[in-house]
Amino acid sequence: MRLLTVGLGLFLIILQYPLWVGPGSLADVYNLKQQYQAQQRELTIQQQKNHALEAEIQNLKQQADAVEARARYQLGLVRKGEIYYQLIRQP
Repeated sequence: MRLLTVGLGLFLIILQYPLWVGPGSLADVYNLKQQYQAQQRELTIQQQKNHALEAEIQNLKQQADAVEARARYQLGLVRKGEIYYQLIRQP
Protein backbone atom coordinates (compact mmCIF):
# COMPACT_ATOMS: atom_id res chain seq x y z
CA MET A 1 0.00 0.00 0.00
CA ARG A 2 2.84 2.37 0.87
CA LEU A 3 4.48 1.71 -2.50
CA LEU A 4 1.23 2.59 -4.27
CA THR A 5 0.97 5.88 -2.33
CA VAL A 6 4.56 6.80 -3.16
CA GLY A 7 4.02 5.84 -6.79
CA LEU A 8 0.87 7.95 -7.06
CA GLY A 9 2.65 10.87 -5.36
CA LEU A 10 5.52 10.68 -7.85
CA PHE A 11 3.04 10.39 -10.71
CA LEU A 12 1.26 13.53 -9.47
CA ILE A 13 4.57 15.41 -9.25
CA ILE A 14 5.51 14.30 -12.78
CA LEU A 15 2.12 15.45 -14.10
CA GLN A 16 2.45 18.88 -12.45
CA TYR A 17 6.04 19.51 -13.53
CA PRO A 18 5.07 21.07 -16.91
CA LEU A 19 2.60 23.34 -15.12
CA TRP A 20 5.33 24.96 -13.03
CA VAL A 21 8.47 24.68 -15.18
CA GLY A 22 9.27 25.10 -18.88
CA PRO A 23 7.37 26.45 -21.86
CA GLY A 24 3.69 26.93 -21.20
CA SER A 25 4.20 27.05 -17.44
CA LEU A 26 2.45 29.58 -15.24
CA ALA A 27 5.63 31.69 -15.01
CA ASP A 28 6.00 31.59 -18.79
CA VAL A 29 2.37 32.65 -19.28
CA TYR A 30 2.85 35.51 -16.79
CA ASN A 31 5.97 36.72 -18.67
CA LEU A 32 4.15 36.54 -21.98
CA LYS A 33 1.26 38.59 -20.55
CA GLN A 34 3.73 41.23 -19.36
CA GLN A 35 5.34 41.37 -22.81
CA TYR A 36 1.92 41.61 -24.43
CA GLN A 37 0.93 44.54 -22.22
CA ALA A 38 4.21 46.33 -22.98
CA GLN A 39 3.62 45.82 -26.71
CA GLN A 40 0.06 47.14 -26.37
CA ARG A 41 1.35 50.30 -24.66
CA GLU A 42 3.94 50.79 -27.41
CA LEU A 43 1.28 50.21 -30.07
CA THR A 44 -0.94 52.87 -28.50
CA ILE A 45 1.92 55.38 -28.50
CA GLN A 46 2.75 54.62 -32.14
CA GLN A 47 -0.91 54.92 -33.16
CA GLN A 48 -1.10 58.35 -31.52
CA LYS A 49 2.01 59.43 -33.41
CA ASN A 50 0.51 58.12 -36.66
CA HIS A 51 -2.72 60.06 -36.08
CA ALA A 52 -0.74 63.24 -35.43
CA LEU A 53 1.28 62.72 -38.62
CA GLU A 54 -1.89 62.02 -40.62
CA ALA A 55 -3.43 65.25 -39.34
CA GLU A 56 -0.28 67.15 -40.28
CA ILE A 57 -0.31 65.61 -43.77
CA GLN A 58 -3.95 66.61 -44.27
CA ASN A 59 -3.14 70.12 -43.08
CA LEU A 60 -0.23 70.40 -45.53
CA LYS A 61 -2.35 69.06 -48.40
CA GLN A 62 -5.23 71.45 -47.77
CA GLN A 63 -3.49 74.68 -46.84
CA ALA A 64 -0.71 76.25 -48.90
CA ASP A 65 0.08 78.59 -45.99
CA ALA A 66 0.92 75.57 -43.85
CA VAL A 67 3.55 74.46 -46.39
CA GLU A 68 5.07 77.95 -46.44
CA ALA A 69 5.07 78.19 -42.65
CA ARG A 70 6.78 74.83 -42.37
CA ALA A 71 9.38 75.80 -44.98
CA ARG A 72 10.06 79.05 -43.14
CA TYR A 73 10.43 77.31 -39.79
CA GLN A 74 12.41 74.23 -40.82
CA LEU A 75 14.35 75.43 -43.85
CA GLY A 76 14.70 79.14 -43.13
CA LEU A 77 12.76 80.16 -46.23
CA VAL A 78 12.90 83.90 -46.93
CA ARG A 79 10.88 85.63 -49.63
CA LYS A 80 12.45 88.01 -52.06
CA GLY A 81 12.86 91.40 -50.42
CA GLU A 82 12.68 90.06 -46.86
CA ILE A 83 15.56 90.32 -44.43
CA TYR A 84 16.37 87.39 -42.17
CA TYR A 85 17.50 88.08 -38.61
CA GLN A 86 18.82 85.40 -36.31
CA LEU A 87 19.09 86.13 -32.61
CA ILE A 88 21.59 84.15 -30.60
CA ARG A 89 21.24 84.14 -26.83
CA GLN A 90 24.36 84.37 -24.71
CA PRO A 91 24.56 81.59 -22.09
